[in-house]
Amino acid sequence: MQPAKELEACLQTRRAHAGIVGLGYAGLPLAVEVARSGFTVFGVDTDAAKVEALNAGESYLPDVSRAVLRELVNSSRLRAGSDYAELSRCDAVSICVPTPLRKTKDPDLTHVLGAVQTLAKHLTLGTLVILESTTYPGTTEEAVLPILEESGLRVGKDFFLCYSPERVDPANTEYGTRTIPKIIGGVTAACLRMGQAYYRQVMDEVVPVSSTLAAETAKLLENTFRMVNIGLVNETAILCDRLGIDVWEVIKAASTKPFGFMPFYPGPGLGGHCVPVDPHFLTWKSRQAGYEPRLIQLASEINGGMPRHIVSRIQSALNDARKPLRGSSIHLVGVAYKRNVADARESPAMDIAAMLKRMGAIVTYSDPFVQSLGVGPLALSRVELLPAASQSDIAVILTDHDGVDYRGLLAAAPLVFDTRNVLSGVEAANLSRL
Repeated sequence: MQPAKELEACLQTRRAHAGIVGLGYAGLPLAVEVARSGFTVFGVDTDAAKVEALNAGESYLPDVSRAVLRELVNSSRLRAGSDYAELSRCDAVSICVPTPLRKTKDPDLTHVLGAVQTLAKHLTLGTLVILESTTYPGTTEEAVLPILEESGLRVGKDFFLCYSPERVDPANTEYGTRTIPKIIGGVTAACLRMGQAYYRQVMDEVVPVSSTLAAETAKLLENTFRMVNIGLVNETAILCDRLGIDVWEVIKAASTKPFGFMPFYPGPGLGGHCVPVDPHFLTWKSRQAGYEPRLIQLASEINGGMPRHIVSRIQSALNDARKPLRGSSIHLVGVAYKRNVADARESPAMDIAAMLKRMGAIVTYSDPFVQSLGVGPLALSRVELLPAASQSDIAVILTDHDGVDYRGLLAAAPLVFDTRNVLSGVEAANLSRL
């Protein structure tokens, strides 16, 4: 039997063995869903703590149920290790490793290329490889394909290569790995057919596109769309502040239009693993093609300037209370990059805390999810909300987690600056809003 027909039959009957490279926020949920669909899954990660936890049935991500994970491990549907050689037994391998930016905002493919180079040493006839890491358009065919072909196998005939972007939204209780439509593009028509045959066994909906290039660009457009619109509403918030207008009232009023408007909301800046990062993959590739993406760049600058605007507003609120920022005690309420997650990667709270410290403020924070916050050499440890707020000169709400006693905060703190409008509808002399 030809490799394509054999693989397709193996995938459709779920007899295939699946490999997941990278067991982070995207890889672990994918591994769980693939295993729940009936495949036998082996996960690879260089983090020994993650491997040990998974094999013990202990979830290290809030979005992955400990009970589900333990059931899969106990039934031998899912296990993990650090040896890439075991991937030689896998019929399908998904690569879910990080793709950060360098300080120059250029793509850093170190993790992707390292994973692919190691995988290539163990690539066998009839294997399906799917890159899921977010990256610039062209990565799959320009960077990944040549490495895999060094094995002597031919794409579309001996092995199959696709790109299918991860679209995970941590803490989203409505949409998860299985229910978010799965975009996929193949290097060849046969590659796409194999990719669809695999993910149709796992996902509720698979969305095929004409190429890996289209799939890569679609993921970047999703998050660039969010970034640009957040930039627009952040600029509107600054404008409204200058004009003495309530930006939250303006957004609420505009949202009553039943067509042609989608509400976005201002905040202290962008954070996380996607929205602040992904558009830079698109701008980098655009510049390689000789085009300067001005709108994306401008939105990035606006969003990047929000932490400084927040610090300016904090300083103004203290001035109105006849207090200098230097020497004042400032308590930050919520420092994760989004509500109800423990992730502070790229969080604007980091920049805000660092600026306040440089200006001589005494900074503390509380967050039900984040144990510690690294701000350069001056790392912060979490403290209790209400005692710290009552001893501060101003409390600043940066992340709107559920379950926080915001009313108690307003009663305890002498001043409260709400950047998320969690105290909407509340009027108090000590309260100001973005």
